[in-house]
Order: sequence, then C-alpha cells, then structure tokens
Amino acid sequence: MRRLLVLGAGTAGTMIVNKLRRRLPPTEWEITVVDRDDEHRYQPGYLFLPFGTYSQEQVVRKRHAFIPDGVELVLGEVERVAADDNTVHLEDGRTLSYDYLVIATGTTPRPDQTPGMLGEQWRRSVFDFYTFEGARALGDALPAFDHGRLVVHITEMPIKCPVAPLEFVFLADSWLRKRGVRDRVELVYVTPLSEAFTQPIAAQHLGAMLEERKILLEPDFMIERVDNDRKSIVSYDEREIPFDLLVTIPLNMGADFVQRSGLGDELNYVPVDKGTLQSTAHDNVFALGDASNIPASKAGSVAHFSVEVFVDNFLELIEGKPMTGAFDGHANCFVESGDGKGLLIDFNYDTQPLTGRYPLPVVGPLGLLKETRANHLGKLAFRWVYWNVLLPGRPLPLPALMSMAGKVAPADTPPKTAAKE
Repeated sequence: MRRLLVLGAGTAGTMIVNKLRRRLPPTEWEITVVDRDDEHRYQPGYLFLPFGTYSQEQVVRKRHAFIPDGVELVLGEVERVAADDNTVHLEDGRTLSYDYLVIATGTTPRPDQTPGMLGEQWRRSVFDFYTFEGARALGDALPAFDHGRLVVHITEMPIKCPVAPLEFVFLADSWLRKRGVRDRVELVYVTPLSEAFTQPIAAQHLGAMLEERKILLEPDFMIERVDNDRKSIVSYDEREIPFDLLVTIPLNMGADFVQRSGLGDELNYVPVDKGTLQSTAHDNVFALGDASNIPASKAGSVAHFSVEVFVDNFLELIEGKPMTGAFDGHANCFVESGDGKGLLIDFNYDTQPLTGRYPLPVVGPLGLLKETRANHLGKLAFRWVYWNVLLPGRPLPLPALMSMAGKVAPADTPPKTAAKE
C-alpha cells in the first residue's frame, strides 16, 4: 500500500481527499487526513457574524461529515514533520508514515506577535473577526457602539482574503447608516499598503469607494504596538491613530509545526514551486491552500483552483510522468460593499483585476469591479456551494486557470504590483 498523508482538513485538504479517493485505487492507496478537531468552519462567514447576517450554526459543521469513506480522519495536533524520514509526529506521541505528504494547515491570526494587541483592551475595545471566537465577540460588542472612532486595521500582508477588511468597513458604513448613527461615527481604514488594495486598477476603484463613503484612508502604516492606555495604534515612525473601537487583522502566520520541522519561511509558509505547489526542498511534499508561500491571495478560490491543478499533476507524478499542469495563481473574490450590493474581482499571478463580465462575455451574469445586486447574491449563495459542491470535491463549471474572456483590458493597464497579498 502506498500512503498519502494530508495535514489539515480545511478547504484544500478536504477537497484533495475527496477528489483523490475517487481516483486512487483503494486496494493500492491508503489516504489519511489529520486535523486538531472535528469542527469545520466556513471562514468567509466570519465577516457576516458581527452584523447578524449569519448565525453561528450556519458557519460550523462536523469535519467527518465531509471526509469520504475510505479516508481515515485522525484528530490530533501535529508536533513536527520529519521529512527526511517520511514521518509525521503528533503531540500525543503517535507517528504517521507517508509516501507523499500534503501540508494544507492554512494560516492563523497571531495577535501575540504585536506588542500590546493582547493587552487589557483585547475583546473589550480591540477585536478581530478572522477567528470564530473573535467574530462572535465583535458581534456582541458592535450593537453597543453608536458613536466615536471605529478603526479597521491590517497589521501586515499577506492575510487570508485580502479584501475582507475592506468588506468589513463597507458593511460597517452601511450598518451604521441603517441604524441612523453614521454621522456620529468616524470610520478609518488603516493599511500597510500605499493604496487601498494590492492591485492598481482595483485599488483605484476601491479607494474611490472609501472616499465616496467618507471613510478615511491611512496608508503606509506599519504598526509597532497597541497602546492600551491611550487606546491607539502606533507605527514604527511614531504615527499614532486613536480609536474607540479597533477591528484589527493581526499578523497572519502558518502553523508552528512548519517552523519546528524546518519546512517554512519566516512566516511559517512552505516554499513551493508556484506552478506545481511542490516543495522546493522535498519532492514528495506539497503545500496547498494558505499554507504555501505562492504569491497569490490566501483565499478559498485559490485553494479550489490550485487543487484542481494539483490532482491531475499528482496522478501524473505517481505514474512516473512529468507534471504538466501549472497553476497560474487564479483567484476570484466577491467584495461586499454594503446596501445589498457587491463587486467581483478575478485575477492571477500576471493579470490584475479588470472590468468586464464573468464568467461569460456580455452575458455574465456577474459584473467585474462593478457594484451589483447579483454579486451580493452570489456571495451569499457561495455558502451553499461551499458545503455542497466544493468540499465534497464535486465539479464546478469554472475553469481552474484564469480566462481573459469577458474582461476589458485598457491600453494603459498599470503593471501588476509586486506587493504581497
């Protein structure tokens, strides 16, 4: 028996075991997936929890319900990977062997990495929404906030879903207006980037939306600490931004076992070939989803599209053939803009988000970089698609590689930025 071991039963890991279990003979292949617990959380839903759009029950289900027959789900914390020995050691002393390893353990907010972030104001006036617990706590606190300075802040890139902080500030603007208190609240968007987003055309568009909504943009802000006494965030160049309510996106990092195993970079992301997702250090190790260092958005769509390429490549690899597929960094993301509308962006390593129609030219039905009701409904509908199509590994009629069909590229398209997402 040959052994495939997948670390992480999140989006990428669950899709991989579902797709490969159908295509690898069960008499020849043993497939095991490891995760710390039996709760699978729909992370895009965290954005909606603070505003009461989703309930807690709508974003959490049991992991084992999505693991197919013939795949063993092991619950436990990974202590380290001994890549030279093809073994994984769990914290409880168990050892798992493999012939091929996929690391799909994602990325995690690390407020402990910023001085003062976990101080006395944590979950009192300083909140995050990138965790289930944080989104719930913010949902409890937000209704009591009806005046003052609400600051939405990004610590550093890359982060999961780089558009989510913008979505939050747009939804906050809409939510406050509906409550009739928007004129009593100053909204501030603080980013380490020089613009509202990483891509020039999208940054221009999204920056204009901030201005239109009278949301102050504070760019190039590299946080050094949170001052709990003064209720402010302070940058390395000593700029200070006061807040009454701070919604922060802490530094995102890969799993600690990646660092302990000597497999990661300074943020615990696994260096891989950006086309094949194969480790640059070990030929039988791959990293998918948010766990790798590829220069693409850490988003569910990237996990989905890259898994499609990986599966075909993996089947070629185990037959002794060259891997012919190359992932192009394809990502598409709905961007909630408030008032029942949203945008859609579609891009890859080399092409930034453009205007146009998606997925079909003229017909669409979705507009690119355009606020529409259809995009908002698409965002909401994606939760059903996630639970019922993506996780079970069923085919979705969208190309894994980005297409220029329906996109409008201006003659003076600015070059894609090198900024991390």
